[in-house]
Amino acid sequence: QDHDELTCDPWCLLSTLLEILSVQLGTHSLCLDFTVKPQSRPGESWCEVQGSVDKTAFLQYDSESNKIKPLGHLGKEVNATKTWEQLTEMLRELGKELRTILLDINLEQKMARGPLTLQAKMSCQLERNNYIGSFWNFSIAGQPSLCLNVMHMEWTVINPRARGIKEKWENEKELTERLKKVSMGDCTQWLREFSEHLEEMPGRELSCHDIAQQSGKDVRVLFKGLILRAGVVAQWSSAGLA
Repeated sequence: QDHDELTCDPWCLLSTLLEILSVQLGTHSLCLDFTVKPQSRPGESWCEVQGSVDKTAFLQYDSESNKIKPLGHLGKEVNATKTWEQLTEMLRELGKELRTILLDINLEQKMARGPLTLQAKMSCQLERNNYIGSFWNFSIAGQPSLCLNVMHMEWTVINPRARGIKEKWENEKELTERLKKVSMGDCTQWLREFSEHLEEMPGRELSCHDIAQQSGKDVRVLFKGLILRAGVVAQWSSAGLA
């Protein structure tokens, strides 16, 4: 087939009609999920990372192998690019920094018994190729703790027991600048490149999310196609939309 194949069921298609009205077209997101441990046993990783674009996984990294494993079609498309090399270096260096941060958390600040872990989720978004925001969400010992709005460089305390950690990180300018550079600079640059590969994928199946994200298409055409696909008879001529 020359066109992308829809894989939504009729109910999903109908619900998407309302979603299209509120979703900004041409929006893409890149997320990197870090899980860091202060120590690891031989053969185990102290840092693992999962990467996704538009909620679809495309890479997996671990400190033991110090390599990125491509996942899915997008991962295979970009794993031979210069960006892939830059990603490997960034994940390695940032993983080390996050591990240092974790080791610096005093024992009395531990928020749970047992091994202390740090989960850091970075996300950035583009709308029609323009930057619209970045966030870092931190969980300590499995508990959501802090959030950083990178655009405004504002910290939000989610867990009151993390207030002291927030004040310490907030005053570490080198750390905050590093988080800002990765999420506003590097992330948006990579996302622009990855989104181009997404649009070029041959025979790519569309989900309901993809339908709502389509840009450059007349919304009325989408409405008509979705309704017909769902088996609903619409009187387009009487509504003046045919």
